[in-house]
Amino acid sequence: MSEKKTALVISAHAADFVWRCGGAIALHAEMGYDVTVVCLSFGERGESAKLGKQPGITLEKVKAARRAESEKAAKALGVHDLISFDLGDYPLRLTDDDKYRLVDVIRQLQPSFMLSHSQYDPYNTDHMYATQVALETRMIAQAWGHNPGQKVLGAPQLYLFEPHQTEQMGWKPDVFLDITSVWEKKRAAIECMEGQEHLWEFYTRVAQNRANHFQRNSGGQSGGRAAKYAEGFQSVFPRTVDEL
Repeated sequence: MSEKKTALVISAHAADFVWRCGGAIALHAEMGYDVTVVCLSFGERGESAKLGKQPGITLEKVKAARRAESEKAAKALGVHDLISFDLGDYPLRLTDDDKYRLVDVIRQLQPSFMLSHSQYDPYNTDHMYATQVALETRMIAQAWGHNPGQKVLGAPQLYLFEPHQTEQMGWKPDVFLDITSVWEKKRAAIECMEGQEHLWEFYTRVAQNRANHFQRNSGGQSGGRAAKYAEGFQSVFPRTVDEL
């Protein structure tokens, strides 16, 4: 019997995995993947605008609300395991022990692929820091000298999902994924993130625009496959394939 396929999302804040790769999560969950999401923080300081404006609000109350939102969204998408590191945000920082904890998760999962943020984001340095951490922990997980005796990681692709202000980030997608069949799940997850309601329609439009790019790059009007919703990704490493 073949081993269960797995995937890992490293999300800087509690909502990032929903906006940026919720469709990929839901689609691969339906395909039988166990998708794990690691949220490095709840985004309680910088990414909870609606909650932060409430009278008498505290960081602990915001974190509790964000935890509940992310758990509800993860369930809507079919996430196998949601792991919250609760490391704080603005700024997000990891100690070596935090990184080793993430390495343990990576080695245990042995993901077929990984997902994280763009490598450059001057509007939100937590995002690009999370991807730096993803690359560093991927490297450590591959090292035979780290905790000898453990199964080392192979070479899973790291896909960078779409940032908020795409043109400013140097992010160039080379993969488009049709998420039409699971769009209702992604939209349901989006609506779980009540602390950032202002982004609901924005990311719906992003998915519609990427669907146009999916069709154009799958053959355009001369046989391209129609899609209503899609997500774009940028691969970090060369992809090895048997056919194009």
